[in-house]
Amino acid sequence: MEFMTGLKRTDYCGDLRISDMGKKVTLFGWVQRQRDLGSLIFIDLRDRTGIIQLAFDENTEKEVFEKAASARSEYVLAAVGTVKERSAKNSDIPTGDIEIAVDELRILSKSETPPFEIIENCPTAETTRLKYRYLDLRRPDLQKNILLRNKVAKITRDYFYDNGFIEIETPMLMKSTPEGARDFLVPSRLHNGTFYALPQSPQLYKQISMVAGFDRYIQLARCFRDEDLRADRQPEFTQIDLEMSFVDVEDVLEIIEKYIHTVFKEAINVDIPEKLPRLTYAEAMDRYGSDKPDTRFGMELFDLSDEVKDCGFAVFKSALEAGGTVRAFTAKNAVKAYSRKEIDKLTETARGIGAKGLAWIRMTDDGVASSFAKFMTEDEMSAIIKKAGAEKGDVVFIVADRKKSLVLSVLGALRCEAAKKLDIIKKGYNFLWITEFPFFDWDEDAGQFVAMHHPFTAPMDECIPYLETDKAAVRAKAYDLVLNGIELSSGSIRITNPELQDRMFRLLGLSEEEANEKFGFLLGAFKYGAPPHGGMGIGLDRLVMQMIGAESLRDVIAYPKLKDATEPMTDCPSEVDKEQLDVLGIEIKATPHN
Repeated sequence: MEFMTGLKRTDYCGDLRISDMGKKVTLFGWVQRQRDLGSLIFIDLRDRTGIIQLAFDENTEKEVFEKAASARSEYVLAAVGTVKERSAKNSDIPTGDIEIAVDELRILSKSETPPFEIIENCPTAETTRLKYRYLDLRRPDLQKNILLRNKVAKITRDYFYDNGFIEIETPMLMKSTPEGARDFLVPSRLHNGTFYALPQSPQLYKQISMVAGFDRYIQLARCFRDEDLRADRQPEFTQIDLEMSFVDVEDVLEIIEKYIHTVFKEAINVDIPEKLPRLTYAEAMDRYGSDKPDTRFGMELFDLSDEVKDCGFAVFKSALEAGGTVRAFTAKNAVKAYSRKEIDKLTETARGIGAKGLAWIRMTDDGVASSFAKFMTEDEMSAIIKKAGAEKGDVVFIVADRKKSLVLSVLGALRCEAAKKLDIIKKGYNFLWITEFPFFDWDEDAGQFVAMHHPFTAPMDECIPYLETDKAAVRAKAYDLVLNGIELSSGSIRITNPELQDRMFRLLGLSEEEANEKFGFLLGAFKYGAPPHGGMGIGLDRLVMQMIGAESLRDVIAYPKLKDATEPMTDCPSEVDKEQLDVLGIEIKATPHN
């Protein structure tokens, strides 16, 4: 191996073009592949910008030629030479019109044979690739993702700086406060028996920053949540976190809409309207069965309660008599995709998410086939089909239950399942605001209303008079931004009136002592002139994931965790020695995994 003494990079591999003909360049990179044709050797040299071909022939000095002959995949090279036109051009790469006639070659580092090939769309199992993440990150497709994430982060900072926001870093070690998920706890050595928590979000600190007079706060904040993982969830993630003073809902939504327009245009050259469509929570649930609906396809839900209220089918009738509902959606041209066998599978899916069953109508070439036709009159079936707008080739899926929320959520999930199976989801970026969330959520197990949001979320002004008398009707000044059925962000206007805050704590079952124990420092700050304020947090990782159409957050995070929250590369989490635990006053007891 050699040193790079005296060499300075002049260009990146992927930046050179035919316009650079005759230019003397110094390049560094990794060997993608080497082709030894006897009197000719070609090396594809790769760095984070792309690939360029190095050429060695009878005019090349013998020592340089021999080094080229010894080069293997993933060797690290320094190459000095002249840009020239290729005789056999390659239209598949941006540098395919040129090559480098190499005068000097240094092997800076050798490589063993990698456990998988460094190529786009590598077929090797993800667990293996994550074990060798430093190799996985060399792959061009993954590097593009990380570079786009970097670009989005820069655009984000520039946008908010240009709009008067101040970046303030908040602590990583903080007080444990209830925020909806389990905290990651950090034991204190200096104060045995006490713990810090890693922040689930900087929520309380950013509100304190408003009290401190920094009226526009921004931070690309690291957040930590000890919860079960899925494709769009990691235990640690980055949030574009913002808070604004002297604003209402419209002000927050406007600044975010302009940000979304800016970041999509500058990052991936996609035009997003500056005014995004809106649905209230109630409208979204009624039409799509979800508070984060995917609007890239139709199949909206509809109410069949009036059409079946007097029918002979006990499932429908009993649900309505118990105060419930009967809802449905129509899958156009779905008869071939949904045979009886496939409908049985979908029924099991429905049962798995809480439904007692799934009723259906298939509009076949031979006529109407249905799971409940024998209980219905001809007029009743005709009324359902008319309401469904069902024609030959369509399938109608129906769910009934005494709980409206269950019916809507089950149909919402089945709607998305059917859209994927029918391959009707359009490409594009469908943004949607969801507003006016319920303030309280009914907890079936506890038999009482509980908070749907953190306790500093403000109720809508017109709902304040009936906070105690009609909790189900209280709506919050809360809003979510949804993209293609994924929740990108959530936020709210905050309560800053001490009297209203005390009232909210009582309604949520928090005593004065509990409120002070959990939130005392913020409540104390509110006594000294708290400005009206509100904000939100946007998932940076989720945003980039949606931009590139990735299947998992792991594709846009450099060093992610697997589904079981382990990191194969460093083999964490890991045990620590007894001495470290003794210093912290901690004893490990074997407990079943929760």
